Amino acid sequence: MEESPSRATENPVAARAVADRSTVVDVGLLVAASPGGDTERLCEFAARLAGDAADELQAATEAGWRFHAEEPESLSDADARRPSQFLDEAALRMVEGPYDLVVVVTDVPLLARDHRRVAGLASPLSRVAVVSTHRLRVSGRDQPRRPLDSPAVRSNGATVLLHQVGHVLGAGHDPGGGVMAPYEFDPDRSDVPAFDADVSRYLERIATTIPEEEVESRSVLGLVWFHLLSAARNGRQLLRALATSRAPLLPLSLPKLSTAAVAPTLILVFSAETWDVGLNLDNGTTVLFATVSVLLAAVYLVFSLNLNVPRKRRGVVTEHVALLNVAILCILVVGMVGLFSLVGGIMLVIEFVVFPPNLMTNWPSLEDPAVTVVDLVRIGGFVATIGVLTGALAGGLEDRTILRQLALFRAEP
Repeated sequence: MEESPSRATENPVAARAVADRSTVVDVGLLVAASPGGDTERLCEFAARLAGDAADELQAATEAGWRFHAEEPESLSDADARRPSQFLDEAALRMVEGPYDLVVVVTDVPLLARDHRRVAGLASPLSRVAVVSTHRLRVSGRDQPRRPLDSPAVRSNGATVLLHQVGHVLGAGHDPGGGVMAPYEFDPDRSDVPAFDADVSRYLERIATTIPEEEVESRSVLGLVWFHLLSAARNGRQLLRALATSRAPLLPLSLPKLSTAAVAPTLILVFSAETWDVGLNLDNGTTVLFATVSVLLAAVYLVFSLNLNVPRKRRGVVTEHVALLNVAILCILVVGMVGLFSLVGGIMLVIEFVVFPPNLMTNWPSLEDPAVTVVDLVRIGGFVATIGVLTGALAGGLEDRTILRQLALFRAEP
């Protein structure tokens, strides 16, 4: 891949021995520092980690690895963050580079999906890895924090970086040892472990596929086609993201959206007009109405909340940034199906358990007061579809915090 003139100055330590390699991987190195942190020292620490990791990556993949130091980002506070909160800025730097992957080094605590504080997390889908020095510097009770320049922090930091880059490239945990063994901080660690033979063979085999394909965003149709091609080429990653995201349960993590969907349906289900319309709809029209509404609700959320990454449009889109956008849309589609099921289930419970069975016979607006089970299901689906639409229209209540619930990063055990 040709180097873009906009690419930041590369770390000279990490760029050695790449001239004679046919495959070169360019990595963006982004430092995200807290307001009270020492940004300069954190940048120096990140550069040392990149230098330590580059040699092992080159040995394992038989490819050249170049880390490019990006302009640091200043965080608004020192609060703990989920990795998805770095995703937008990382994706922006990736397309600006453009880079094949991005490593974020931060000094704030990093939260895993189960709210544990961890040293690093990775997203194979977006090709972004996040390393936190906070966990590396924590020592025992009544002990001072370890300094950044201590050998233990540096060697463990490089190990975390390599471990997460391995996950980004699709390598799993290797309980047998090596850098892909489940990570634990080792205060006596003085050097960086190597990838074991099996992982090295895997990385060498996929090395030529690591460099990203990129496209200039010249037209909407061209962008849509590139996104579809990226999804087709990375179908397994997309399906894995859908499986691990627990997308059908997404509405349970977004209470404002769910409330906006359920509240109006509790009124509609007791309305004679709603039953009148539902009973006179045919099954095909009801299914079509529900399908189109679910798709439109997901698309509306993506564009109304500007959930595409990077948030600021750039002239170049890389393959995995496009794949990430497709994954976000697909997860939201499945999430809207989950919202439809949630609202529909509530409606069916009301229809079968709460709704007075003889009430329909007293509604003069209905020519035939007989209501079958199929009619009840159709009416429940019709009301649930309206609930999905109202929930999506009120989805702005969640803002971009919805990205935190999409589980785009790998969950550490």
